[in-house]
Amino acid sequence: MSVTQQFMQARDHLVSLQQDWERAREEFVWPRFEEFNFGVDWFDAVAARKERADQDALVILEEDGSELRRTFAELSATSNQVANWLREQGVRRGDRLILMLNNQVELWEIMLACIKLGAVMVPTTTQMGPSDLRDRVERAEARWAVAGGEDLQKFADVDGDYTLIHVPGVYADDAGRRTPVLPGRTVLSLPEAYEAGTEFTPEGPTGADDTLLLYFTSGTTSKPKLVEHTHTSYPVGHLSTMYWIGLEPGDVHLNVASPGWAKHAWSNFFAPWIAEATIFVYNFRKFDAGKLMAAMDHVGVTSFCAPPTVWRMLIKADLTQLKTPPQKTISAGEPLNSEVIDQVSRAWGCTIRDGFGQTESTLQVANTPGRRLKIGAMGLPLPGYDVVLIDPLTGQESQEGEICLRLDPRPVGLMKGYFGAPEKNDEVFRDGFYHTGDIASRDEQGIFTYVGRADDVFKSSDYKISPFELESVLVQHPAVVEAALVPAPDEMRLAIPKAYVTLTAGYEPSAETATEILQFCLDRLAPYKRIRRIEFTELPKTISGKIRRVELRQHESRRADAAPDAAEAAPALGREFREEELPLRR
Repeated sequence: MSVTQQFMQARDHLVSLQQDWERAREEFVWPRFEEFNFGVDWFDAVAARKERADQDALVILEEDGSELRRTFAELSATSNQVANWLREQGVRRGDRLILMLNNQVELWEIMLACIKLGAVMVPTTTQMGPSDLRDRVERAEARWAVAGGEDLQKFADVDGDYTLIHVPGVYADDAGRRTPVLPGRTVLSLPEAYEAGTEFTPEGPTGADDTLLLYFTSGTTSKPKLVEHTHTSYPVGHLSTMYWIGLEPGDVHLNVASPGWAKHAWSNFFAPWIAEATIFVYNFRKFDAGKLMAAMDHVGVTSFCAPPTVWRMLIKADLTQLKTPPQKTISAGEPLNSEVIDQVSRAWGCTIRDGFGQTESTLQVANTPGRRLKIGAMGLPLPGYDVVLIDPLTGQESQEGEICLRLDPRPVGLMKGYFGAPEKNDEVFRDGFYHTGDIASRDEQGIFTYVGRADDVFKSSDYKISPFELESVLVQHPAVVEAALVPAPDEMRLAIPKAYVTLTAGYEPSAETATEILQFCLDRLAPYKRIRRIEFTELPKTISGKIRRVELRQHESRRADAAPDAAEAAPALGREFREEELPLRR
């Protein structure tokens, strides 16, 4: 049996058991290959089948209404052209390539081409500036960099022995399509690739453990780590992500995510194409719920993934605008509150399901199709993952502790390791487990609930406080757009919970607003969990949009350490209010 047939057999088995988690957990076995190439052994094989050749593999809709469609057969051919051209320019197996593009068809063509060639991709968001790019070029040892338009100019100040490839933007005029000149730097033009041949012959088989992707993490608590994935850890590992979403052949899947981050590869590349589904992308500059729903109706979206922020914005609109709502709806990043889930259920007749994974792995724990949802919970371990909770103090399994994966057998969807960081690898791969650094609890039914990053959980008056839990309550208040909970040093209690909050438009950072929000939380939390301070400000974030709680914790420490007459050394970021100053009901 060929690797294509083995992969399809594993895929089909999971699809057939999407409504039966128990059987899927019991029966699923990861397909383990010595050689595998997702571009050649899977995508091209799918494109060659009569029933899939003319199916749309990718649909991109722009705000102005213009639309691009590519079938599986067409993408197979154009990615072959790009692969042949890249080879002609000197790209070789194992070469590292910075990939810095927006949602445009060339992104998917280049990704497929790199997979076919065996080149190593370093996905990078277009929000990166020269200093971030220097770090990526140096640490990833990049030999090539692909970018478009103005982004290409950012490399003018980035030293290194690498060649640039220019990709014109979607709306580029004649001037914008011309290859720019950067002094002292070779710049190639991708449009030349479409003159190459449409048949591609690999130089040889691709080792299953060969490196395919190097992902920089978002760096919320430390310098971004460089995650190394292979030709199987993501391409095969995302069978678990496909199972979570519930994707099937012929689905049209929309995932709201930006290129350059792992979630884009999860749900805008691997999982849908593993399922032989269509990837739909709607490009918008500013979020508009009505336009998004009109786009979903236009294309016939059957499966929809969005972060909690998007879901919260959607329910403020009239959800009934969507005439043909998707029945597969998912979210990830933080638990959604019951109001969001209930409103979507009433309007669309489906249940939003969330799950847990990392850049370092595919989906590990999730609420899967067909199972009754426990509001606020992550769900159950996915097929192929043996998940345990380890008490950080005792090192023993417990009902609350660090989320860890058993390594015997090692799940295929787990990273090879952190590139160039042996000490970090020793830290996370120890005692027969992979340690995620995330804390969760497990109830008597075996359902997992997220508590927070191990670095974020703290004690107050000897009670353990989960920032994640308190933030989930805060964002339920209509005045709160987003929130971050950190410990503020306190002589009596060691630390007390303090909330940093960004307000919704129309709310003032006043004592009245602070009282309303803190009272709202006080009515919904146990007394020992009450938030004792609140500060209104814009939250510091990573370039990927994740809140940098470490900066807020450091800021609180500096303020506490400052002498009373030197408070200006660490001034408030915004307006702070303390519970003892407010008329709260207890």
